[in-house]
Amino acid sequence: MGAAPGPAGAGSLQKDSKVAVAKAQAVRAARRQVTMKGLYFQQSSTNEEITFVFQERENLPATEDNYVKLQVKACALSQINTKLLAEMKMEKDFFPVGREIAGIVLDVGSKVSFFQPDDEVVGILPLDSEDPGLCEVVRVHEHYLVHKPEKVTWTEAAGTIRDGVRAYTALHYLSHLSPGKSVLIMDGASALGTIAIQLAHHRGAKVIATACSLEDKQYLERLRPSIARVIDLSNGKAHVAESCLEETGGLGVDIVLDAGVRLYNKGDEPDVKLQLLPHKHDIITLLGVGGHWVTTEEKLQGATVAFLNDEVWNLSNVQQGKYLCILKDVMEKLSTGVFRPQLDEPIPLYEAKVSMEVVQKNQGRKKQVVQF
Repeated sequence: MGAAPGPAGAGSLQKDSKVAVAKAQAVRAARRQVTMKGLYFQQSSTNEEITFVFQERENLPATEDNYVKLQVKACALSQINTKLLAEMKMEKDFFPVGREIAGIVLDVGSKVSFFQPDDEVVGILPLDSEDPGLCEVVRVHEHYLVHKPEKVTWTEAAGTIRDGVRAYTALHYLSHLSPGKSVLIMDGASALGTIAIQLAHHRGAKVIATACSLEDKQYLERLRPSIARVIDLSNGKAHVAESCLEETGGLGVDIVLDAGVRLYNKGDEPDVKLQLLPHKHDIITLLGVGGHWVTTEEKLQGATVAFLNDEVWNLSNVQQGKYLCILKDVMEKLSTGVFRPQLDEPIPLYEAKVSMEVVQKNQGRKKQVVQF
C-alpha cells in the first residue's frame, strides 16, 4: 500500500484546486464579457452619405431599475431619419441601427413590474437607445414593450409593430377615422399602405388606394374586403383628383394618407421619382369639406394638414399609456388576422448591412425582417 499523501502533497492538491476554481471563474467572466456584433451607421462629414458597419460590443452590464434585457429573435428594418437626428442634436460617431424588435426576456431590473424572464415581447426601441436592435441582446425600458401573442411569429411581430403604430397615429389620432368615412391611401401596396387599408376596412370605412405599378394594382385588387377603387398611377394617365371625386359623387374624400407629394410642377421638380406623385393641389381638390390630410411631407403642415411624425409617441412621456395601448392593439389585430402584413422573406443578421443599404435608399417594397 502506498503511503498517504504528506503535508507537501496536500498543499499541492489544494493549490491545484485553487487553480481549477480560478480557471472556472475566468471562464464564467469570459462568458459574461463575450462580445457580440451589432449594426451601426456612420454619416459622412457632409451628412449626405450613410455607411453601415458591424461593431463588436461587450456584453451588456447588469439590468437595473425599469430595464429589461432581451434576447432578440427578430428585428425589422426601416429607413433612418437622419434629418430628424440632426435636428434633435442626436448625432454621434456610430449610431445604433434597428428598432422594431421581438424577443425573449432574459433578465429584469428590480423595478420592472410588467415582465419576467422567458416572457415573449415586442416593441420599438426609443430614438435615443444606445443598443442596436440588430444585435443578439439588447436592453430596453419596459415602457417600450408589450407581450407578444402566442399565435404571432417573431417576424410578424417585429415586421408589423411600427407600421401598425403609424397607421393608428394617422387614422385615429390625426384624422378620427369612423364607420362610413371615405379614405384615400396613397401607395396602398407599401408596408404602411397595406396595414392602413386593413385598419380602415376594420373600422368600416370606404377605401380608395393608389398603385405605383401593375404588380401593386393586382395585389390591391386581390385584397379582401375589396377596395372601392384602385387608381393605377404607373402609366401616368390616371388623375387622382378626378377618380376620387367620381368615386365620392363629387363630395371628395374625408381622409387622405399620402406617401409623399409634389410641391412643384412637374417641369420644376428636381427629383424624377417625385414626378409620379400627385401635386399638393390635387390633394386639396379631392379633399371633402372638413376633410383631414395626413402627410409624410413635413413642410405641409396647416389647418387641415397633419404631419405623420413617426416619433410622436417616443418624444412624449405624457402619452406613454396611450402608446402602450396602441402597441397592444396592433398585436391583438395581428393575432386575430385583421392585420396581414406585406413581409419579405426573413434574412440572417450577416445580410442586414446590405439590406439596410437598400431600405435606406427606399428601394424595397415589402417589409424586411432579420431573424436570429
